[in-house]
Parts: sequence; C-alpha cells; structure tokens
Amino acid sequence: MKKPSVISFLITLLLAAAVCIHGGQPVKDTAGNYLETDQQYFIQPANTDGGGLVPAPPTLFPFCPLGIVQTLLTSQPGLPVSFSTPNANIKTTVSTDDYVNVEFKSNNWFFCNEFSKVWKFSEISSATKEPPILVGGTPQEPNSWFKIEIAGEEEEANTYKLTTSTGTIGAIPGIWFNASQLVLTNDNAKTLLVKFVTTATTSTKVEKLGLSL
Repeated sequence: MKKPSVISFLITLLLAAAVCIHGGQPVKDTAGNYLETDQQYFIQPANTDGGGLVPAPPTLFPFCPLGIVQTLLTSQPGLPVSFSTPNANIKTTVSTDDYVNVEFKSNNWFFCNEFSKVWKFSEISSATKEPPILVGGTPQEPNSWFKIEIAGEEEEANTYKLTTSTGTIGAIPGIWFNASQLVLTNDNAKTLLVKFVTTATTSTKVEKLGLSL
C-alpha cells in the first residue's frame, strides 16, 4: 500500500484550515430559512412603512441605467432578485462572509435593455459622495460584489444590511415623490436595514401590481 504523499497531506491540511477559518453565518429569510442561490426573494426595508425594492431612473436625464428605489405602497412587495456567487455556478447557501451578486428577475423588462439587471455601485468620491446603486453591473467585476451583514438580533432577527468594499447601502429621498433611493454611503444614519422574503410565500404577483418593466 502506498503511503500518502506530502502533497496530498498538505492539500488536506489546507482544506481543513479553510473550513476552520470560514467564520460567516448563513443568511436567513423572514421565515428563518437559509438564503439559497437557486431561489428568488423580495428585498424589503425592515424599518419603514413602504413596500419592496424596484428599479427606477435615479435622475430625469439620463434615463438609463436604472437605479433602485423603494415603492411607496406597502402592498407592493417589490421586484424579485436572486443572489449568486461571482465566478461560481453551483447552488449554495449565502453566508455573511460571501461576496454575492444581486440581480433583478423579470420577464418583462422594457426599458434600458442594453444594461444587465445586476446591481452595481460606483466609488465614493468628492464629486459623488453618495452615488446611486444602479443596475447594469457585471458579475465578475468587484463593483457588483455585495456582502450581507447581520444588523438585528432577538426581535429584529433576520434583519441585515448590504455592504461593499467602500461603503454601506443606504437610502435618501429620491426624485420620484421622495421615494427612498438606494445609494452608497458612509453615513450610518442612512444605512438601509432590509429583510428577505421568499417569493414562494408571497401570493401577490408583481406583474399584476404594475411593477413589470
């Protein structure tokens, strides 16, 4: 019988170390189930009276690419999104230490079709201190990588915030009836706390609510 080679031993040791170092916690939806990359969810602000998140122009001109706002009506759950891990095509549970892509899911997308439905952000600078979160990203590009971090405990369990390498996703009054618009910010007071609602438990159809694009 052949003895294990030194290389095989080192590979096993490195894999074991990687498992130990992995300190993230599984992200959960409002029902307490783990977020999965093969499922779709509504992202809904946790501490406001409005509805879910939908794409909308961040400015009157140019119209594209679209930004992201919160609907004003509580009856509107938003537009579904899916999560994926950059450069990975396998089903997995989303963890708090994973970088993920966020992508709107809709079969009726009539505007700005030249852009993808993947979320992206711009760097914070003196010219754009709070740049809007946009759609039109590229999964493999770092400006389309987001982390989901725990933001609530006990009665506020399963409440999260979305972060990036340069800031946190926040909300400010937008141009459409002051509906909250998603931006990248370093102001903790503007941090947007969210929850994830699986579309499997929501009977309301987004298309019937006039949210199809």
